[in-house]
Amino acid sequence: MNDSATPLSGNQVASVREVTKVYRLGGEDVKALAGVSLDFLRGDFVAIMGSSGSGKSTLLNLLGCLDRPTTGQYLLGGRDVATLNDESLSRVRGRYLGFVFQSYNLIQQLSVVENIMVPLSYQQPQPANGRELAVKLANLVGLSGRLGHRPNQLSGGQQQRVAIARALINNPHVILADEPTGNLDTATSIEIMDLLDALNQAGRTIVMVTHEPDIAARCKKVISLRDGRIESIKKIRD
Repeated sequence: MNDSATPLSGNQVASVREVTKVYRLGGEDVKALAGVSLDFLRGDFVAIMGSSGSGKSTLLNLLGCLDRPTTGQYLLGGRDVATLNDESLSRVRGRYLGFVFQSYNLIQQLSVVENIMVPLSYQQPQPANGRELAVKLANLVGLSGRLGHRPNQLSGGQQQRVAIARALINNPHVILADEPTGNLDTATSIEIMDLLDALNQAGRTIVMVTHEPDIAARCKKVISLRDGRIESIKKIRD
């Protein structure tokens, strides 16, 4: 096993080719993805939509290297995920991906700055300027006055801002967001989407699962899934 890179063409940062995912449930095979092919380009802002069971969460898990395809190929940063052992996969995930979750997934005992720094603990050696970088990112997402606060002292929107800053600290190629506004009220959802849009305008590639049409409409492209297949790809804007 090795993690040598295979070049991607043009501005591609990730690519899936005829990817399937089959789960064994109750003695039967359930196909969550049934031959999905997609390219994700540098600077993309993509929403993935679909009803429950459409395969959108499975696709996001595969893109995040949290699961592996049953068949097909997934290239991330020029590396074929199927060829990577667990150690190599962990390195590639830490280098290329940042994650934002609906439930924030913050550590309650840690401050804002300490939560933002968590991904750095998996790097060897750890960067000497990690805390300085975390403070800069906290300022970037509008939390300059909350650096020492813990999650239970923050609103939902502020916690999601911490999660976004945490996703940025490894300077990832792609930010993967799973229902990032799902637990937020309308006004706060708009604020989070404004922040994600600003990050995208600065060159970040963002792939987001959402069930909210008004949130998806803020993206550049909407991919709709149905029964594990691509139903449509709609371009919203450049």
